[in-house]
Amino acid sequence: NKLVRQAINYGFDRVKMIRYIRNNIGAPGVNGFLPNGLPGLDGKRVKGYEYNPEKAKDLLATAGYPNGQGLPEIELYTTSQYLDLCEYMQRQLEEIGVKLRIEVNPGATHGGLVANSQVPFFRKSWIADYADAENYLSLFYSKNFTPNGPNYTLFSNLKYDHFYEQSLSTTSDSLRYDYYSKMDSIIVEEAPVVVLYYDQVLRFTHKNISGLSSNSMNGLSLKTVQKAN
Repeated sequence: NKLVRQAINYGFDRVKMIRYIRNNIGAPGVNGFLPNGLPGLDGKRVKGYEYNPEKAKDLLATAGYPNGQGLPEIELYTTSQYLDLCEYMQRQLEEIGVKLRIEVNPGATHGGLVANSQVPFFRKSWIADYADAENYLSLFYSKNFTPNGPNYTLFSNLKYDHFYEQSLSTTSDSLRYDYYSKMDSIIVEEAPVVVLYYDQVLRFTHKNISGLSSNSMNGLSLKTVQKAN
């Protein structure tokens, strides 16, 4: 039920989650699925979901579950590493009438359940193999259904597939970025996922080290690094 998925997206505070659980490492997932820093996204970020419990309650009521009445308990599958994030969601969503039951499994077991479509709601992350939005958007292309591809949500949308295929065939960067934005908008509207946050890499060095920087793929380059005596 799309309305329930949207209600869950509105039903918890990502800003507080980042501040208190992740010590402000990363950015709250209040835009689309695409993370910060990708080429072509400047000025084209899609507006996602912010904390709005009243809007969440309205959506639940429209879906036929006023204050969550009649809505079955939802199982959320995760690993122990991310249990704190899931418990935070559990507590906040309970305030709008959505009840989560958290199932914790070892990493290998969790990955197998997700890959074989044996769980309806699960925590998962994605790290791009290359710095282009296509690597993220491929997760929702219908021909990439798991276990033969990375579409773990089994999301299928004809318009999305059309834009994805067009983005692969065009040689124009501006057109391709426009297709990316349209696909990201569809993901927000249909809400097959709940974007928690966009991760951030931190590097710590001694004071006598200079020239160490990060790049889009988090590769370690020592070409410009200097060490003072």
